[in-house]
Amino acid sequence: MSELTWLSTRELAGLMAAGELSAVEAVQDHFARIDEVNGTINAIVTTDPEGALAAARRTDEARASGQSLGTLAGVPLTHKDTHDTAGMRTTYGSPLFADHVPAGTSLIVERLRAAGAITTGKSNVPEFAAGSHTFNPVFGTTRNPYNTAKSAGGSSGGVGAALAAGIQASGDGSDMGGSLRTPGSFDNVVGFRPSNGRVPHTPPGDPWAWLAQTGVMGRTTGDVALLLAAVAGPHPLGPASIAEPGSVFDLPEFALGAAYEPSLSGLRVGFAPDLDGAVVAEPEVLAVVRSAAPVLEGLGARLDEACIDLTDAAEVFDVQRSYDFAALHGDKLRAHRGEIKDAVVWNTQRGLDLTVGQLVAKDRARARLMEAVEAFFAGHDVLVCTTAQVLPFDADLEYPEQIAGTRMETYLDWMRAATLISATGCPAVSVPAGFSADGLPVGIQLVARPGADVDLLRAAHAFEAATGFAQRRPPLPGE
Repeated sequence: MSELTWLSTRELAGLMAAGELSAVEAVQDHFARIDEVNGTINAIVTTDPEGALAAARRTDEARASGQSLGTLAGVPLTHKDTHDTAGMRTTYGSPLFADHVPAGTSLIVERLRAAGAITTGKSNVPEFAAGSHTFNPVFGTTRNPYNTAKSAGGSSGGVGAALAAGIQASGDGSDMGGSLRTPGSFDNVVGFRPSNGRVPHTPPGDPWAWLAQTGVMGRTTGDVALLLAAVAGPHPLGPASIAEPGSVFDLPEFALGAAYEPSLSGLRVGFAPDLDGAVVAEPEVLAVVRSAAPVLEGLGARLDEACIDLTDAAEVFDVQRSYDFAALHGDKLRAHRGEIKDAVVWNTQRGLDLTVGQLVAKDRARARLMEAVEAFFAGHDVLVCTTAQVLPFDADLEYPEQIAGTRMETYLDWMRAATLISATGCPAVSVPAGFSADGLPVGIQLVARPGADVDLLRAAHAFEAATGFAQRRPPLPGE
């Protein structure tokens, strides 16, 4: 194992900026770690060593000539295989796109590259990113570094496993129904779903989309802040853009060598491990989540048992998701129905069958939910609950079919702790919170009012610093 393996992205970039490490060395180390562990976890599905090393040499030459470089200059990163990378295969986990090489590049990848990051490959996803377990017919199943018989979560499961296994310290992902947060919980890393417009939706996708969000993951909140500083900010083709620049995430407490004493003094926290009974969860998960309460109080937070009224959240999420699936996959379904996994067929057909009445009812429900969110945050700063309702489950399953004796009727039901929060439009983050008796990770989910992403990250950082759960590494080769 290289001494670089467990450095943060911030530390790695700092070494290169100081001239103590070359980009070529960082990229070589990155690929060496992939060779060492990827055969066990199957997190990285496409690589480009030649192209990455060429980019690294250009970075080193630019630095040697005194050019001003971005904050991520020389940092090797794989990208989620649903994020387009011009000239590099992007499959979306689907056999229909097994050899697809897009002409364009997703905004988040463009912004990471503009900050100096070096693209090295792609991380695994479920087919069309549907579901919170990462498996597909093209590349197979991604496995959890903490127990390779278990799921790494999804849909950003490839990057979650890569972070946990020391391949890279941070990375990009996306989250409609928990796709950053669930792998955050399962892989003992930080998964941050931002407010709508923080990383804008732009063409060729739907610039008015709001349910799915592009975001980031990291082994630490400091690295999440570093990537957010690079990828957040308005865009002229993003009508819902938040006007604040990414630099609002350049927080002093994250600077290398900064003195930091964690505090949540005066923070008003609604503590609802099971979302006030809105979800069913495994007892061992709830026990870990409840153990966060004295930690939060010890940091000065004021806790009460309160939750957003989520009565309308399931309707909002289910109808909007179905509509979005119809928009994304309706044409594919008509042409290739037999070549698409059942869950995607079901969700897309559900969207195609929606009536105007259902869409109107959803919009009215969303308005009521917005009022419920405002009412909650009038008296609270943060909601704390479980991220996932289960421990990482058997990787050979499609999804857990029951939780604590309650049957899950669809592939979405076991993810309700995440999907209900998605419907609110609130930013949310999963932070490592502890482990089961068998050593499986559990995260807590922190939720803030829309737009309060910076304050949310600060709260997550305080909890992270006070607990140190993210420092526990998995038993993989080289450890």
